[in-house]
Amino acid sequence: MGRVAQTDGLTDVQADILAAVRSFVDKEILPYANELERKDEFPDAIVEAMKEMGLFGITIPEQYGGLGESLLTYALVVEEIARGWMSVSGVINTHFIVAYLVLQHGTEDQRARLLPRMATGEVRGAFSMSEPGCGSDVSAITTRADRDGDDYVVNGQKMWLTNGARAGLVATLVKTDEGAESVYRNMTTFLLEKEPGFGTHGGITIPGKLDKLGYKGVETTEMILDGHRTPASSILGGPEAAGSGFYQMMDGVEVGRVNVAARACGIMIRAFELGIAYAQQRRTFGHQIADHQAIAFKLAEMATKVEAGHLMMVNAARKKDSGQRNDVEAGMAKFLASEYCHEVTTESFRIHGGYGYSKEYEIERLYREAPFMLIGEGTSEVQKRIISRALLKEYKVR
Repeated sequence: MGRVAQTDGLTDVQADILAAVRSFVDKEILPYANELERKDEFPDAIVEAMKEMGLFGITIPEQYGGLGESLLTYALVVEEIARGWMSVSGVINTHFIVAYLVLQHGTEDQRARLLPRMATGEVRGAFSMSEPGCGSDVSAITTRADRDGDDYVVNGQKMWLTNGARAGLVATLVKTDEGAESVYRNMTTFLLEKEPGFGTHGGITIPGKLDKLGYKGVETTEMILDGHRTPASSILGGPEAAGSGFYQMMDGVEVGRVNVAARACGIMIRAFELGIAYAQQRRTFGHQIADHQAIAFKLAEMATKVEAGHLMMVNAARKKDSGQRNDVEAGMAKFLASEYCHEVTTESFRIHGGYGYSKEYEIERLYREAPFMLIGEGTSEVQKRIISRALLKEYKVR
């Protein structure tokens, strides 16, 4: 990949994993991505190969059948995969968050029962907070779980589930009645197990795929819960963790924001690669367009933005791996990488001129995929709110 977005200080194991994934992306994803994307076709062969490589269990500890790698390793792998096709990274992104939640907050029974099957990809995970009437305002969710003996009965409607159909496990945030004064202490995360596929099973309905501007191939769905009965033991962390759901989910969102930053970095690395290659192939006025200062300066700015986004993503991952909270660092990385991703992809699109508008050219696909990074795991405005609150607390004038 040349100079852009290289990472120093990796272990031999990390370097070997990344080299294997990069080779896989170049041989098995990039040659097929545009065709699969145009057909909106799920990349079954690619996913099966990812299972064999152990990527579904990359951060799951070895005792549960995974590779036991760090968040940094995962983020760098995601960056590589998104460079090939962002949708493929979507197949493992929510799965990774759910596995993280089970590992960090689950009971030992939940970990022992679910993680080994998640490590192999036999059980896929989906992550569900948003609803049709709310996104960033998590406190406004209306889906409820009401206690009925040893069970809970769940009713409501969820939105924007990546892997919603193929997932067999959905970490779902709902309202419960703990009687707490704060609405945030009356939310609980349930590990809802369901049959993979579309249709209705046991009070859970996955109606069908949502049609999207980009992010094709991987399904994004609604989830309708109509009298779905689930045992109290399905609460993440067990019945005693009822009311802790919001805080558990926010922990998951922190790693999720590192993941989105990594995906944004992957897209803009590829956009830069395409832009600098085209700038040396296209000729105007007797010169390759890279010789024109206007284009050369674009390339310089693009490469700088790629490096900046990548380094902030790496910093956020390393801080979380050290055992510290990384809400500010993850917010900064997600904010910067997603904005830069949109800018770099747009500049590459402009370098391509009229050909950038043609579906024959890869940049057209990236141009439609990049905007999703501005929204996933919280908009830039949400990240600014998180960052500014922390700064005002840290630099409070006394």
